[in-house]
Amino acid sequence: MKTSGSSSEMVAALATALGGDLVLSGQDIERYCRDWHGDVTTGAVAVIRPRSTAEVCAAVRAIRALGLSIVPQGGNTGLVLGCTPDDPSRQVIVSLERMTAIRRIDEDDFSAVVEAGVILSEFKDRVEEAGLYFPLALGAQGSCRIGGNVSTNAGGINVLRYGMTRELVLGLEVVLPDGSVFEGLSTLRKDNRGIDLKQLFIGAEGTLGIITAVSVKLMPPAEKVATALLGLGTLSDAIALYRRARRDCCDLMSAFEFMPPIAFTLAQEAIPDLAMPMSADYPAYVLMEISGSGLVDIEDLMHRFLEGVMEDGLVLDGVIAASRSQAKNLWLFREGMNEGQARRGPHLRTDISVPLSRLATFVEAAEAAVTVRLPGCICVSYGHVGDGNVHLNVLPPGGLSGEEVQQQIYEAKGVINAVLDDFGGSISAEHGIGRLKKADFLQRLPPVQRRLLTAVKQAIDPDWIMNPGCQLNSDTDS
Repeated sequence: MKTSGSSSEMVAALATALGGDLVLSGQDIERYCRDWHGDVTTGAVAVIRPRSTAEVCAAVRAIRALGLSIVPQGGNTGLVLGCTPDDPSRQVIVSLERMTAIRRIDEDDFSAVVEAGVILSEFKDRVEEAGLYFPLALGAQGSCRIGGNVSTNAGGINVLRYGMTRELVLGLEVVLPDGSVFEGLSTLRKDNRGIDLKQLFIGAEGTLGIITAVSVKLMPPAEKVATALLGLGTLSDAIALYRRARRDCCDLMSAFEFMPPIAFTLAQEAIPDLAMPMSADYPAYVLMEISGSGLVDIEDLMHRFLEGVMEDGLVLDGVIAASRSQAKNLWLFREGMNEGQARRGPHLRTDISVPLSRLATFVEAAEAAVTVRLPGCICVSYGHVGDGNVHLNVLPPGGLSGEEVQQQIYEAKGVINAVLDDFGGSISAEHGIGRLKKADFLQRLPPVQRRLLTAVKQAIDPDWIMNPGCQLNSDTDS
């Protein structure tokens, strides 16, 4: 399809077709065209903000009729430029931020149906008021939206116990590239009627359609939670500790995060009054949480577990939160370190996974390779032990020009990816591919997988109007 007319003419045509209340343009769209970290700012023909599924359908048809393409957007908190336009003169952002209805919460069915624009934390609060629990937990949960969580198959700190977003989704409602609707908002737990079509849209990052509503699983609330910060001798000890915890705490373990000593420095740079609860001199740290409800004594389980591993010398020191506020304070170190890294300026942010058994070896090898190649850089490795997900970030030294910083980031990425390939890992554990990782993704994509993915895209979106430039290249771009 070919676009026709100037940008102002196309905006006017969209306003005529959809109503001026739905269409934004000019300076009003700047915040929609900037990525979460503020590293990239682009533009778009317009931003359309529908209030219902019917209005999303109308928007898709109007955009298609003008020969333009669509960039779906939720909370715009993604980290791989998945919802940041890369062709401003031909792309229209469709923001789901006004679709915020929680259609129902069913206590007996342990399920809910929620529109794509609902902010994650607000949904979790509503579910809690109903006496239930939705386990997806992210640093950006005060800003990210349910549709984006599903479109990116978000991970977070509770993957260990509850799985990725994909495992929490029961059904979807999706507006397809021709403006029709895939209606699949079932709440059935067991439905084996052939290919599960909803799975095509989970993690597709808006390249196959616009998710407008989701039905999800809910859980009993975790009324009892025990949180501990532990100091260890090595990252390898953290893997051994995790193995013990999985055996002794079973499925009651909900989080198991590892952090380096510099995490505390970075967190306190972002939150100066954050008090260190224990010595910052240990080579490795684990933030561990177990939770449950009913008759299980979670506090006793945590104490007995830690007594055993400390007697065996696996844990050198530790502190157990005595209250929810103290637990929140411990988690602030894990969350604050990200803000501390951002305050030091542009840096490499990775989101990679390796087999759990090789996590410690990978971190050691990758950090050593970066140090050899870029001796002035600081490596910050942290992440989710239980699912092999490492965020190995690299902070360039101060005093460099912007061009020199970008060059070091580029070189560090190449070094880490080379080591990752040797370990049989993934360049994206939970953030997705977007536009930022597309080249690295396609470089590693086997021919058969590429053929299958392209065939799915061609079948559902033959004109490639849905989020072009994200994940895959069109035939003309290949």
